[in-house]
Amino acid sequence: MSKVTNIRTFMTGLALGAGLVSTAMAQDKALIDAAKKEGAVTWYTTQIINQFARPAAEAFEKKYGVKVDYVRADSNQVALRIVTESKAGRPIVDVFDGTTVTPILKKEGLVERWIPESAKRFGPEYYDKEGYWIATNLYVLTPGYNTSMVTKAQAPKTWNDLLDPKWKGKMAWNASSSTSAGPGFIGLVLAELGQDKGMDYIKALSKQNVTGLKVAARQVLDQVIAGEYPIALEIFNNHAVISAQQGAPVDWIAMNPSLAVLSVLSIIKNAPHPNAAKLLVEFLASEEGQKLYRDADYMPVDPNVPPRDPSLRPDGKNFRAIYMTPEQVQDAMPRWTDIYKQYFN
Repeated sequence: MSKVTNIRTFMTGLALGAGLVSTAMAQDKALIDAAKKEGAVTWYTTQIINQFARPAAEAFEKKYGVKVDYVRADSNQVALRIVTESKAGRPIVDVFDGTTVTPILKKEGLVERWIPESAKRFGPEYYDKEGYWIATNLYVLTPGYNTSMVTKAQAPKTWNDLLDPKWKGKMAWNASSSTSAGPGFIGLVLAELGQDKGMDYIKALSKQNVTGLKVAARQVLDQVIAGEYPIALEIFNNHAVISAQQGAPVDWIAMNPSLAVLSVLSIIKNAPHPNAAKLLVEFLASEEGQKLYRDADYMPVDPNVPPRDPSLRPDGKNFRAIYMTPEQVQDAMPRWTDIYKQYFN
């Protein structure tokens, strides 16, 4: 091939690349303009308000001039609220997140199929192949303990350590039907050990009189920090880091394996503000948005934005996790809950 031909090929490639960039910029501008015209977006979120939801909303509003109205609840409450509003013919929400909300609402026909192109850089495990959700951050569920009551050397390191008689009546967890609760731990055990060995372990653990608290996992950890219990099971390991940085006597345990679940973001079908909804999803999936998760000591899914404390993310070697999608959790949760009620209620 001649030098002239090479130059022509190179210039053609540049022109095509510039054309694609120009088209993308035009599409982005059109979305931004449409979102600004709508003026607002409503976000039902499971994220902690002061930790993430408020800073993220303020950053979005500052960048685009589009107001974010947010409501915080746990996954089950978010799903119930959306279904109730839909049946009443008064949809309010545009965007929602959670670990198990989307599969529930998919069955009700309430979720829009839309994946921003930018989210595909995360890898196929972090967006729905059917197009209903993208992951924004990763939760890793581990035990946590009060460091004023339990030293690092004394803290249980393995599942078998949890069966030590010295911990009988001294452990607590969330009692709801959630991954961050007793049923989630049961699902993890069954996934790792299988049915027979898993049930043997669950029966043995039930004799330890683990206290089931009807509060969120964050509040379980707060009770451990307050000295009500030495150990919490199935807490978010990043919450322990956040509290420890604020001076609380708490640490988490890299117990193998731990459960890793995705917090995913979706748009409601027939959203009142569809363009603002898409723009908010784009923003939270962008590198700028992912850095907001990082700065809040959450674990971003963007491979180029590691958590501030790298030890939080399982490395597959020293710290191993079993990953579950929202659909896997939703399908299995009724069975895990039944087992929980049978052995721990």
